[in-house]
Amino acid sequence: MISQTTATNDQAPQQSADQQISELEVNSNAEAQVKKNSFFGLHLSSLLVDRELIAIAIIYFVQGAMSLAQLSISFFLKDELSLSPAEVASLVGIAMLPWTIKPFYGLVSDSLPIFGYRRRPYLVISSLLSASAWLGMAFWVKTPLMATVAIALTSLAVACSDAITDAVVVQRARQESATEAGSLQAFSWAATSVGGIMAAYLGGLLLEKLGSHSVFAITATLPLLITLAAFAILESPAETSPKWQQQLVQLRQAFTSKQILLPAAFIFLWQATPTADSAFFFFTTNELHFNPEFLGRVQLISSIAGLFGVWLFQRFLKNVPMRQIFIWTTLISTLLGLTSLLLVTHTNRQLGIDDRWFSMGDNVILTIAGRIAFMPVLVLAARLCPPGIEATLFASLMSIFNLAGLCSYQLGGLLTHFLQITESNFDNLWLMILITNLSTLLPLPLIGWLPSLQPKASEASTELKVGENAHNQANEVGN
Repeated sequence: MISQTTATNDQAPQQSADQQISELEVNSNAEAQVKKNSFFGLHLSSLLVDRELIAIAIIYFVQGAMSLAQLSISFFLKDELSLSPAEVASLVGIAMLPWTIKPFYGLVSDSLPIFGYRRRPYLVISSLLSASAWLGMAFWVKTPLMATVAIALTSLAVACSDAITDAVVVQRARQESATEAGSLQAFSWAATSVGGIMAAYLGGLLLEKLGSHSVFAITATLPLLITLAAFAILESPAETSPKWQQQLVQLRQAFTSKQILLPAAFIFLWQATPTADSAFFFFTTNELHFNPEFLGRVQLISSIAGLFGVWLFQRFLKNVPMRQIFIWTTLISTLLGLTSLLLVTHTNRQLGIDDRWFSMGDNVILTIAGRIAFMPVLVLAARLCPPGIEATLFASLMSIFNLAGLCSYQLGGLLTHFLQITESNFDNLWLMILITNLSTLLPLPLIGWLPSLQPKASEASTELKVGENAHNQANEVGN
């Protein structure tokens, strides 16, 4: 969220339910059949004339590009509102709340059409809400309470837009061949990645040159592209509304089953351990004096490193038994996370390694480890979904993951306050890093709650193709 370094609490990517389900319908050999005159398997001729496909690309690009304000929010909260590390951690947790109820947006959209339409109006409303909230950040937000409300509204808008767009994609995918459906998912993922990488490159640079308020104003223009793209979505007026009450009953039955309840509980406990991210951000800016431009470069390189981590999982680890990969990724991520102690204690200087170079390398390694650690979560969530409520249940499982992230930041805020870490006192930061990293080992004795079967290759492959879009969810307030 706010800091520049993460271990297993790196918001590793989680994709929406509908896209995950449509991916599972693609046969494992389809992606090998990409023709020479295609882009991600989509024919160039259809790409140029298909207005809905262009609209989908624009929406996902904007969702990735919304991270343009990540660093600006961090510095705004720290410097202009003078919040402490503990207060920033708590605010970030509150801002994540809209992502914990993501299935609700899909249910509302399906059940309550506006003027007969389930997709376009909600896209327009969410994008206008997002633009308004960012304008508020640029011109009117002066207090921590106002900032909390504004950031939560931006998070709500992106979460709703993401859920609605995923529904559009899955509807389209069901009308395509297996090859085209899988290519559509890869195309959507690519659009999000391009937007995120561009934002990582420009975020720090614009903050350095223009200041946070100008960056907020620029960010406010991005959702307006979604407003325009919404009118290109092909949609017929709805005749009937689905029975959402029946879906809720099925969800309740699913979560009372041990086959779903226990793995979901493990995922929650695994991700809900406290994080030192906010405190570490204050350390890198106030103690090490990293400027926004450098932190922007760190984000850019980390984004690319995240893609490499996804590729490593796809290439070497996708067929590894689930329990085994959870154990090893947790152990390795914990050990790698402890390398931050070298930076906090300035031991790296004694080793002749510059703070910036050490931080850059540390971020790259931790990001790769974080991406690899998150991939089994997507595969596990897909495997848990029974027929009939796949989309809603997957979104619910991802909401549990987001709720765990909220708990992680709130616990981190309490720990920051308890250890008396402030914007200028980092004497106990080493202890916090030690506690937060070692605490990730606590859920491992419950590893038996996870299924013991080896994940199917096709599931791992399809989940990986869209896995990177996950960070788009909590990344509304930064990474």
